[in-house]
Amino acid sequence: MGARRIANPECGPTMNSEPLLSAGAGHGAAEPGAFFLAGQPRFDNAELHRMASSSQAAAWNHAVRVHGAGAALQASGDFAVGLRAPDGRAFMAVDRFAIRSLCYRVDDGQLRFAERADELADSATGIDPQAIFDYLYFHVIPSPRTIFKGIYRLPPGHCALMQDGRLTVTRYWTPGFEEHDGRSFESLKQEFRSLLHKAVQTQLGGRDPACFLSGGTDSSTIAGMAAQASGKAVASYSIGFDAQGYDEMAFARMASTHFKTIHHEYYVTPEDLVRSIPAVAAHYDQPFGNSSAVPAYLCARMARDDGVSMLLAGDGGDELFGGNSRYARQRVFGWYRQVPQWARRALIEPLLGTRVAQAYPLGRKAASYVEQAREAMPDRLQNYNLLLRLGLPQVLTPAMAAQVDPSAPLAWQREVWHSADDCSLLNRELAFDWRFTLGECDLPKVVGSAGLAGVAVGFPMLDPQLLAFSQRLPTAHKLKGLQLRWFFKEALRGFLPDAILTKKKQGFGLPFGVWVNQHAGLRAMATEALRSLADRGVVRSDFIRTVLERRLPEHPGYYGEMVWILMVLEFWLRDKAPHYRLS
Repeated sequence: MGARRIANPECGPTMNSEPLLSAGAGHGAAEPGAFFLAGQPRFDNAELHRMASSSQAAAWNHAVRVHGAGAALQASGDFAVGLRAPDGRAFMAVDRFAIRSLCYRVDDGQLRFAERADELADSATGIDPQAIFDYLYFHVIPSPRTIFKGIYRLPPGHCALMQDGRLTVTRYWTPGFEEHDGRSFESLKQEFRSLLHKAVQTQLGGRDPACFLSGGTDSSTIAGMAAQASGKAVASYSIGFDAQGYDEMAFARMASTHFKTIHHEYYVTPEDLVRSIPAVAAHYDQPFGNSSAVPAYLCARMARDDGVSMLLAGDGGDELFGGNSRYARQRVFGWYRQVPQWARRALIEPLLGTRVAQAYPLGRKAASYVEQAREAMPDRLQNYNLLLRLGLPQVLTPAMAAQVDPSAPLAWQREVWHSADDCSLLNRELAFDWRFTLGECDLPKVVGSAGLAGVAVGFPMLDPQLLAFSQRLPTAHKLKGLQLRWFFKEALRGFLPDAILTKKKQGFGLPFGVWVNQHAGLRAMATEALRSLADRGVVRSDFIRTVLERRLPEHPGYYGEMVWILMVLEFWLRDKAPHYRLS
């Protein structure tokens, strides 16, 4: 299958016809489609680095011949590689965060691979109901499953080797942490700033600097470092929303003024959503429910209209350096587990279970805290899952419920959670988010939406040396008490404006729930899409009526999320599987 090309040929996928997995690569011909390369891998081995400077394909072929399934460990940075020899042997790998994607299927013992799952699907390929359930649960479909039966996506940090007709998929990289706390703060600060500067410089690669700028800590840092690294004025691009509590354009302007960027901004309207939602939903190779994808697309399109071919993004800072608010919340729950077990079971829990305790708001709040704290991670996260809170019997049709395993997502999360051993609770949370938040949600959002606009994206925060620095940084430097990103912010104090260092994280959050209640066209679009999805037999018609007529007006922010993911699913099905009905 052919691979789609994106705007920047230096970062885009390449298909070739060089012979694979054999000596003398580059001097013959092989079947078309047997070769896929994407991204910009960095080879630390001197010989591989030399070979890659003239032919990335030659470097990968040599790495596979010498190291076999361990070839992926020879590379860092962003990459996806697929090599298939005429005799059926094959090798595939994606980078540690799956910035670059690779999907595959096996037909009659023959491995086929492509950048997108829909490139491997044909008219006989069915839709997987379990994948739809995973989508409703996660709002994305995490790898290795895809929406299509028999088509899979390589998870972050995984590779695959096919020999003698057998395909073996293995994890070649597992997050590990070796905390070192002997160095001074000043020494760590200087190293961190130097690594950030080099990471931005590497991503720019001599191009004119341009970046997303939300006004948050990460995007502002990237804008400032890009100005330093390039010595040029940075073109910055921001999206705003005319809705209370959602707009942070003031912080983007503050960062722009501070770093003297050439600033561009656009205020998204409900009419923009009506025009853009079907196209953005259909662009992804499977349903993708992150609502920030639309504003990210509009922002990237604004940059593309200015002739920008690549934007730098700040994704990864929270997950590498402890910036998500749930990290502090889970630490609070962890404190309860430090109370002696006898005191918890004999005193605290019986007391909070009494009618007297339940009669008062403080008692009910304490009981809720204890109930959540008693659960281990990642099981505790189920308390916040939108689908589970709404109730599976209330959302899914009986036909849908009969074809899925509701326990599968938690089993998946447990496997990922326990893969990072011998580390602090916080570092285990970071590793967990590297897979589910970055690899499966945030990075596909930015890469996909920017790709639709014709723009490539670089992620300096995910530079291999910054990743290694994060893995060495003491836990207390990431989360000091309940202070999120303590080291990151202190190390950048004086570089970033204080107001940005102390602001609440927001990003390109979309006021969809608010707007769908206010804008007739948007509401009509959502209503028609959800009713159509109910006709497919996936969700209950009475649930759709309740959400649209009662729940959404009462709690637009909360129920707007469910309306969004259901609407996106319907628009994706219309484009990719218009006749799908649950049997």
